[in-house]
Amino acid sequence: MRPANPRVTFLVLAAGSGAFAMLQSLVTPVLPTIQAQLHTSQSTVTWVMTANLLSAAVFTPILGRAGDAFGKRRALVAVLVVLAAGCLLAALAPNIGVLLAARAVQGAAGAVFPLSYGIIRDRFPRERVAVGVGGISAVIAAGGGVGIVLAGPIVQALGYAWLFWLPMILAGLAALAAYLLIPSSTTSQAAHFSWPAAVLLSAWLVSLLLAVSKGPEWGWTSPAVLGLLLAAVTILAVWIVTELRSAHPLIDMRMMRLTPVWTTNLVALLFGAGQFALFAFLPQFVQTPAGAGYGFGSTVTEAGLLLLPMLVTMFVAGLVSGPIERAVSSKLQLAAGSALSLTAFAALALTHSAQWQVAAAAALSGAGLGLAMSSMANLIVTSVPADQTGAASGMNANIRTIGGAIGTAIVGSIITAAPQPTGLPRESGYTSAFLLLAAISTAAVAAALLIPSSRRTTHPGQAPTPGSHQSSQTRSPEPVAGAGGVLSRACRARSGRHHPCHRTRSRADTGPGCPYRSTGMTCSFMAM
Repeated sequence: MRPANPRVTFLVLAAGSGAFAMLQSLVTPVLPTIQAQLHTSQSTVTWVMTANLLSAAVFTPILGRAGDAFGKRRALVAVLVVLAAGCLLAALAPNIGVLLAARAVQGAAGAVFPLSYGIIRDRFPRERVAVGVGGISAVIAAGGGVGIVLAGPIVQALGYAWLFWLPMILAGLAALAAYLLIPSSTTSQAAHFSWPAAVLLSAWLVSLLLAVSKGPEWGWTSPAVLGLLLAAVTILAVWIVTELRSAHPLIDMRMMRLTPVWTTNLVALLFGAGQFALFAFLPQFVQTPAGAGYGFGSTVTEAGLLLLPMLVTMFVAGLVSGPIERAVSSKLQLAAGSALSLTAFAALALTHSAQWQVAAAAALSGAGLGLAMSSMANLIVTSVPADQTGAASGMNANIRTIGGAIGTAIVGSIITAAPQPTGLPRESGYTSAFLLLAAISTAAVAAALLIPSSRRTTHPGQAPTPGSHQSSQTRSPEPVAGAGGVLSRACRARSGRHHPCHRTRSRADTGPGCPYRSTGMTCSFMAM
């Protein structure tokens, strides 16, 4: 096995993650251009976004879990090749049907995010994991912003097909580099998972996201939307029961019940609502003709440049998140990021008559997003067993996507509820929407404060090992699969002895820092 170079590994992961992140936002500003050139309707062209969303929702946790089971590098190379193929198909698409199929293929590469986090956890020195995760999160967040900024210039100079040629080149190079430069990953001892659970997960996610994304268009009380929502709830219940009964679950429900995991996922749901709604509607706000009583009549390119401060602060905040994690915990960073988003939405609701006001609010929102993306990823990565990193990170991304779909649908309904005679939304619609997003951000702050603070756990008389890289802010233990149930790496005493780990309903023997303390799975361990 080739030795891992963390710096080279990070650059490769950043290239792959950035390619997919750009594709998430490159297309949105130019949907009218695609509609005109492919001679399709407005309702049909919106499926360019929906097809990608549904595909990513299905494949992100499944392929993330497959990476845990069969090797993360192998899975990463595969999804990057799929991404490049999807981009090639989209660039050559002669009609809307082929483009929709291509966008669905591209969505499968959403697993690049959890796979990247898992490789960082496996290959980076322990003290560099938070920095690596923060850096990739910064690339992901900034990639979405880059798409918004570059979409207009690319289409004007080269044509909309280059929205796919450029990510294809980047994804292809990243796939080759990943194969050549990243060492093969070790696989889980239990390289199996429940395929019925994977089918059920796909079914309830598609039903829910399709209902939410198409609710404003089809009508929230239409039989199709109500039927999809009922199907989502029913299949979700069956999926949970299936996972609980499975010997090799796709998503371990015990893991999802861990307090650091479910609280972080709750913040992801709320934060996603604000993030996706801002990306969708702030460009529309600044492009509204000034004659409507608000807006600046900006072009697509001008709107992207106005949001450039958001891109800069997003990237910088994501980069500094990891290095400061020892001094400022991920929990506090997540609460701070949510508070910055709250401030940004409140500012947009109160003052939006000048371009600098919108740019300043966007910069605040970008800083909040950069901190939140990085800290959420770190909280998930350090709270779950190593062989569940991909699945847990994938579900966190999915939950953020679900929140984004719900937030975008609700905000869209508010903005378009009472249009002007010209058909443009009223200013009051945007103001109400920004206030709603501020309220959601307030709930995100409260949810972030529910996340447990990590503590140093040492047995009486047990001193930390001299020269240890353990930070003053102790991370959660990193459990790995063991023969007796769950064996934590922290269960290894300084003398080299292994403490027994076993399943029991009693918590008497459970170490106070054991991540499975609340699930009935116990583990007596020594502090790292």
